[in-house]
Amino acid sequence: MKKILFISLGCDKNLVDSEMMLGMLVQSGYGITDDECEADIAVVNTCCFINDAKEESINTLLEMAELKKSGGIETLVAAGCLAQRYREEIQTEIPEVDAIVGTMAADEIVAALDEIARGVGKNHYKALDTRPLTGVKRVVTTGGHYAYLKIAEGCDKRCTYCIIPKIRGNYRSVPMEDLVREAEGLSEAGVKELILVAQETTLYGTDLYGHKALPELLRRLCRISGLCWIRILYCYPEEIDDALIKVIKEEKKICHYLDLPVQHASDTILRRMGRRTDRKQLTDIIERLRREIPDICLRTTLITGFPGETEDDHEELMEFVDRMEFDRLGVFTYSQEEDTPAADMPDQIPEEVKEDRQAQLMELQQEIAFDAAEDMVGKTVTAMVEGKVADENAYVARTYKDAPNVDGFLFVHTDRELLTGDFVKVRVTASYEYDLIGELEDEFTK
Repeated sequence: MKKILFISLGCDKNLVDSEMMLGMLVQSGYGITDDECEADIAVVNTCCFINDAKEESINTLLEMAELKKSGGIETLVAAGCLAQRYREEIQTEIPEVDAIVGTMAADEIVAALDEIARGVGKNHYKALDTRPLTGVKRVVTTGGHYAYLKIAEGCDKRCTYCIIPKIRGNYRSVPMEDLVREAEGLSEAGVKELILVAQETTLYGTDLYGHKALPELLRRLCRISGLCWIRILYCYPEEIDDALIKVIKEEKKICHYLDLPVQHASDTILRRMGRRTDRKQLTDIIERLRREIPDICLRTTLITGFPGETEDDHEELMEFVDRMEFDRLGVFTYSQEEDTPAADMPDQIPEEVKEDRQAQLMELQQEIAFDAAEDMVGKTVTAMVEGKVADENAYVARTYKDAPNVDGFLFVHTDRELLTGDFVKVRVTASYEYDLIGELEDEFTK
């Protein structure tokens, strides 16, 4: 049996593609290993959304190429976004790569490896309007207690800084029946938290059904008995409507947590970015969400150093962050991506200025987040256990306010044995920076 080292880089949407490819490989008789010394084949599912992701993907491919040259592996395959966007450069600069599998050709990963084994290796690509892959039994790599559900592929927004439409295509929803079937399978396999992802989740169904069908999808997912939490990521602010707010309020399984990528608050920069909102609209939707769902946790991402961003624009963004007091916030420095309108805009900002502005924003957000964490002390929360802390009578857990891999943790001290995926009631006793510390409620009250 040939063993595959599968390396998945980039976002959670890319991870779903990786898990589907892993599922197809396992069903076809390949073995999976995380030890490069045992591997016969390496598959790297790459990312190229921003420069840092591009560099990580290139460096990983080069590392695997060296492993192949030294006889450590026999076969190297590049898949995903970088492979889609820079296929010719990869073939020229990294000749150790035996085949390239584009973003829409994940279902051909087995064929690609079989062809290489027969000595007739070739690249695999499909049109960017190809229907999203469905019906594949995935190998869930997140531990089994939570999993991502990719509900759509591509994007129609065409923000001026973003390369996604050129490597993933236009917005294409996955049919609802397919998603419900996949979610049922994940639940039967033990998944308790389902995290909905897409380049934009809020437009789900508009291409298939002629209207925003996310609320309907959410209600159907909530009827799956094994699921306890349903989390929604990547909701564009301008697309949040009454129906979505209503279903979040009414369905108990839906976490009161939304990821709203606002990107900036200066109207000038928002227009240059090609965004569909201005500062007043952003403020209105945030205030409305908090009014309608008082305990909602709002996460956002910002881009600093966009071409033409003045010091006044930056100060306006700082003031907006200070006023909005987002529960969770990440800041990226603008990445000048070729083949995007923003790359050719005048007044590109020096890297040191971008980084300084990023640091200022994160320092401000740090104060907001640390204060919010302190405010949680004394409260009782429901948390999902993520695992045990080595050599301590403590466990790592997450509340509904914490999405995996991007937010903080709740560290639970207890002598009881807990299992990953358990839900527990915890009294928060302290905070440490972004994280919380607590004890089980029943032990705390003894």
